[in-house]
Amino acid sequence: MFGKRTTFGGNTPGVAEVARPIPSMQRPEPVQTPPPPRRAEDSASARARTTDEVLDVRAPADAQRDKEYFQTKSAIFNALIDSIDLSQLATMEQQSAREEIRDIVGEIIALKSIVMSISEQEDLLEDICNDVLGYGPLEPLLARDDIADIMVNGSQRCYIEVGGKVRLTNVRFRDDAHLMNVCQRIVSQVGRRVDEGSPICDARLPDGSRVNVIAPPLAIDGAALTIRKFKKDKLTLGQLVRYGSISPEGAEVLRILGRVRANVLISGGTGSGKTTLLNCLTAFIEKDERVITCEDSAELQLQQPHVVRLETRPPNLEGEGEITMRDLIKNCLRMRPERIIVGEVRGPEAFDLLQAMNTGHDGSMGTLHANSPREALSRLESMITMGGYALPSRTIREMIVSSIDVIVQAARLRDGSRRITHISEVLGMEGDVIVTQDVFVYDIMGEDQNGILLGKHRSTGITKPQFTERARYFNEEANLVEALESANTEQAELMGR
Repeated sequence: MFGKRTTFGGNTPGVAEVARPIPSMQRPEPVQTPPPPRRAEDSASARARTTDEVLDVRAPADAQRDKEYFQTKSAIFNALIDSIDLSQLATMEQQSAREEIRDIVGEIIALKSIVMSISEQEDLLEDICNDVLGYGPLEPLLARDDIADIMVNGSQRCYIEVGGKVRLTNVRFRDDAHLMNVCQRIVSQVGRRVDEGSPICDARLPDGSRVNVIAPPLAIDGAALTIRKFKKDKLTLGQLVRYGSISPEGAEVLRILGRVRANVLISGGTGSGKTTLLNCLTAFIEKDERVITCEDSAELQLQQPHVVRLETRPPNLEGEGEITMRDLIKNCLRMRPERIIVGEVRGPEAFDLLQAMNTGHDGSMGTLHANSPREALSRLESMITMGGYALPSRTIREMIVSSIDVIVQAARLRDGSRRITHISEVLGMEGDVIVTQDVFVYDIMGEDQNGILLGKHRSTGITKPQFTERARYFNEEANLVEALESANTEQAELMGR
């Protein structure tokens, strides 16, 4: 958890420093209206933040004061490292260790007769605690629940995404070596490493947040660190309804799909909320079902008691020991699963997932990148073909049709909001073409004066889709029909006339 002493000190690259804003940096004009929701889990208070508040992550200071702060901090940090035993500190609880560090730093400030205001001293104490026990300059960003993404482009530029918009912050690192130290600390927690020999690494934080690091020489301007943050509180379908991602009737259809063990494929672009939606659907899995998840980096937050979580492993320095997604899916078939959840389908493992869906593991789910339900089917076929399977296209499509029941499409709209745009079912084959039909769609009606898109969810008029048989088996047919009829706005308008 703690680095060697050689990584700390005034002239060494390990001291974490959170920069104050440089006077030459011009702040953008304050936004007069709240930005559109970044993702379903953004709270109302987060959406009300202005651009200035996002940029001011730390307190402002001029350039000379900034330099003096760093010099003072380096001197105190060196004295702190000389005074404590890092190995013993590592055995203490987080809060106790922070209190110990704060006490020692307070004594050092008094002994060196350093003149600081109370607010400056608190900032210094917090920064040093973050250096030793946390992730340095990233700690203030990780503590905020309204931030969806943290993007570090080299040591001097850090962006965040909040309210659906990307903003530049005044957070920076001392130098590239300091940034690499923080990256190493993050990835080492899950038994991985990143350096010149292995410059690309996927990892996760203890809360499940997804982390990607790409280091020099591949990243020319210094290491690039990207963190997809997860909210502390798991989202529910009710909250998605409240944020406008889906209508109450659409949420009822999704609940029924999760309940009746339909094989569901969640499709969407990057950052469209696929994993969030998958988490919501898994909430309706029965408590007595055995669920096995397969992921590249464990992100899913299933609440059921009987869950086995599996994670892939990259090759070692010798190029050996790699465990792929295909290996995990093949192995979990021998673990007596009732449902298999694949975090993201990226390649040949699509074939194994379809095989599992078609061999008695009803209710399996997965996500993949695609811009429409039709494109999702094409991508599935392409990924199976890339796996080297010498199968005719018709055979692959027949396998897709017999395996997947429903495709749920998520999208991130141009105003930053996230919507579930399609709930489409796979009907069968007509010749060599897969036939699908939309059961639930989202229509964009226009936009308001603030640039926020206006739209509505509606049923397409199909009150008894093909998965109605499953709903009847689980005593959910009446609820399904009622939800679809209630959402049929065209029929409602006709009846009103």
